[in-house]
Amino acid sequence: MPTVDKSLLISSIKKQVRESLDFNQDMSDEDILEIITELVLEYSSSSYIKPMEKSAIIGIIFNSLRRLDVLQPLLEDENITEIMINGPGDIFIEIDGHVSKISTSFESKNKLEDVIQSIVSKVNRTVNEANPIVDARLLDGSRVSVVLPPIALNGPILTIRKFGNKSLTMQKLMDWGTITKEAAEFLDTMIKAKYNIFICGGTGSGKTTMLNVLAQAIPKEERIITIEDSAELRIDNIDNIVRLETRNINTEGKGEITIRDLIRASLRMRPERIIVGEVRGAEALDMLQAMNTGHDGSISTGHGNSNMDMLSRLETMVLSAATLPLEAIQKQIASAIDIMIHLSRIRDKSRKIMEISEITGYEKGQISLNPLFIFEEAQSSSTEKVVGGLKATGNQLQKVQKLRMSGLKVEL
Repeated sequence: MPTVDKSLLISSIKKQVRESLDFNQDMSDEDILEIITELVLEYSSSSYIKPMEKSAIIGIIFNSLRRLDVLQPLLEDENITEIMINGPGDIFIEIDGHVSKISTSFESKNKLEDVIQSIVSKVNRTVNEANPIVDARLLDGSRVSVVLPPIALNGPILTIRKFGNKSLTMQKLMDWGTITKEAAEFLDTMIKAKYNIFICGGTGSGKTTMLNVLAQAIPKEERIITIEDSAELRIDNIDNIVRLETRNINTEGKGEITIRDLIRASLRMRPERIIVGEVRGAEALDMLQAMNTGHDGSISTGHGNSNMDMLSRLETMVLSAATLPLEAIQKQIASAIDIMIHLSRIRDKSRKIMEISEITGYEKGQISLNPLFIFEEAQSSSTEKVVGGLKATGNQLQKVQKLRMSGLKVEL
């Protein structure tokens, strides 16, 4: 019995199923899967197809017609943490911090564009030549970034930062060496005592993961509001939660809802804590004002190479929102934020907390930081493997009023 040409078989069956769809638009996924299966079995009666190949061919055809084509199995693979598509023929994946190119490709640029439109339409986003850049999310919360031609020169660009089905825990971060037990207990106390916390780090350093983990320490009875560009936070332990997401401008140039708009709206919803997924610009002013007006225990994140660098970036962000003296801005930051956490993705691709510091106030023209934990690398480290962990500096927490009010204690 002759062997079958797999690519020709897939193309032929796709064509036949599409013709069936043209005649009956109400076909369910089960109906389509049954048709595909029957056609594959029919072909296998005259040409030999291995049992495993039959299943793979059926999956490829079904994913192409009703799901996200070659992207679907990558999304279902729990080992893959990031998917980077640089046009229809260049697909890269990240597993355990290491990026590699795979042989899989989309059959055409149009097919990749169809998949992108399918993703963004499900979360009421629009992407086209007039609006070629968009951030979106998958239903599981995975972060999606899209850039289309003519901005992208090598075809439609799709980047997906995947989030697992299960929320990570602080214990898991300790197992990975991201944080030590002592530092974890300290941060748990800071959350419960309603200290305002800001998390900073570079791209892929684990800011959102850390925010999710810290939020698990929020008492269940509290009311919190989350504000994000694309909703990806997964806070499952709070019943009284409001999740807000920005909205892009429409084709008529109207309808935009920004993070600034959402922060202002949230203040009228009786929040006990406000969580802003990430601040990038003028919304930093509104976030600081919220922290300074009775919403203790709020958390936010931002891109910064260190805690000091993040403070400088926050100053710039606030300046873009209002014409204020630098001293006034610095005093407002020092008053609003209590604890700074800096994360980094280091040379062996692992993610670590590099520093936990307390903001103690404003003095002599700058914001004062009191380092409480700092990452120390051991002498046994190598280029390939970093050994080390967070070490307490010996400095004592200076802003203890919230701690006393909560009735909690902390030992460093």
